[in-house]
Amino acid sequence: MANGNNDILSREAALSRETWRLFRILSEFVDGFEVMSQVGPAVTVFGSARTQADDPVYQQAVECGKLLVKRDMAVITGGGPGIMEAANKGAFEAGGKSVGLNIDLPMEQDPNPYQNHQLDFRYFFIRKVMFVKYACGFVCFPGGFGTMDEFFEAITLIQTNKIDPFPVVLVGHDFWDGLVDWMRDTMVKKYKTVSPPDMDLFYVTDSVEESVDYITSRFDMESWKLKTSPTIPQSMATQIAQATRGRTPMNPPAE
Repeated sequence: MANGNNDILSREAALSRETWRLFRILSEFVDGFEVMSQVGPAVTVFGSARTQADDPVYQQAVECGKLLVKRDMAVITGGGPGIMEAANKGAFEAGGKSVGLNIDLPMEQDPNPYQNHQLDFRYFFIRKVMFVKYACGFVCFPGGFGTMDEFFEAITLIQTNKIDPFPVVLVGHDFWDGLVDWMRDTMVKKYKTVSPPDMDLFYVTDSVEESVDYITSRFDMESWKLKTSPTIPQSMATQIAQATRGRTPMNPPAE
């Protein structure tokens, strides 16, 4: 009988933890929607957190941020060091909107100091929604697994018509051409797991100016407004915000 009671208590504790996780998830979505809906048209810039300030690629990302602001675009990054810092720095120093979507990680990351709109996330998947929902284009500089993840997710969402198409630009032939050649030779030609037209879902260039031109020339304000319009009534969003922020239990379960 004791074991049976322990099992019930264990299930109840597990359910309580999952319930609180749902509240945290709702809270992050609400905070994200509230902040990002005020940013306006933006371009999300990805790249390695390990790129140093004396690297030419870092300087390219700074220039990218500046040029986007000159075209009346906000800049969104993951808020960390490296390429993220560089793009935020360019936007910040140009007097534009510089958005950092920071993530709570055990090894990384300290937010870079060039953000005038900052959000902090516990959950990767919510952060990824914000990267895509409020962007009118992606610029991907050389990066690691995270950059690859965002690049492939974007072209997957476009390919499957889960989002309206937007321009995805890869900066740096030296870095990206090996991957692109493998995709074309292995995925398209040899195994036929990707259709030839899918290789047109992204654009590769060495030029930051060309990257910015490629994105801004394809921007349509009405389509962007439709994409970023609220999907839940404001009254409901307010109720959710109050519920998720107002609950203060004595001992909320740890994750």
